[in-house]
Amino acid sequence: MRTIYVDILITVNILIDFMLLVCTKNFLHIKVSLKRMILGSIIGGVLSLAALMPKLGFGENIILSFVSASIIIFSTFGKCKIKQFFKRSAVFYILSFCFCGIMIFIYTAFKPNGMQIYNNIVYFNINPILLIILTLISYYILKLVKRFTKGEIGNEICDVEIMIGKNNYIFKAKVDTACNVKEPFSGDYVIIIEEKILDGFVPIQKSGRIIPFNSLGGDGILQGFKVDKLKINGSEKPNNIYAGICKNVLKGDVKAIVPYAIINS
Repeated sequence: MRTIYVDILITVNILIDFMLLVCTKNFLHIKVSLKRMILGSIIGGVLSLAALMPKLGFGENIILSFVSASIIIFSTFGKCKIKQFFKRSAVFYILSFCFCGIMIFIYTAFKPNGMQIYNNIVYFNINPILLIILTLISYYILKLVKRFTKGEIGNEICDVEIMIGKNNYIFKAKVDTACNVKEPFSGDYVIIIEEKILDGFVPIQKSGRIIPFNSLGGDGILQGFKVDKLKINGSEKPNNIYAGICKNVLKGDVKAIVPYAIINS
């Protein structure tokens, strides 16, 4: 093993882990503050000291990498359901594995001076500009992977902003081609929103509606009301749209569904 400078090792891996956390956040559409992202990156940088351990076997490397990924994910995104936690950890681990694969390819093909990989930890003792370029190349490769694995339009995510009186709510929603929930009297489309997005706030309106549904894994009713203002991906939409409030129905990190027809309205 060549000489490893601890300060360079930690700094390099803080930068790499921040890039991987940004990819994980974007892949899973998780809302998290910049402070938590920086905290997770710093913890990842400290965990990179595993490179100083005696050389590990293949199985030991996998276990160590997944445990490290879980610690970083918990530090960054906080508590969540077990299933979501393992999903987040797995995505971060897979992205880390892909990044390491890209680095191994670069190392094998070009053998840049100062680049080494110990116990699946990437170490660079190279020009900072080259380090930034390599990290950006990896980041955009991972973004391309996301683009090609995104799937059909029904799995796309959009940014939604609704105004209810003086209250403004911004959240992400799945665009669903199969969602056809409408207000029964007017036939207006309904955006389905988990109650927690509105922080428990449900306006009392004379125009409130009870909206039946049968497309969310069963039959039931939604408490619906017209939104005063609606924007999707920054574009203002007609105000003849209803919001339907549900409770603990939508699973995963995205807690709202927008019918595809609204996107084209």
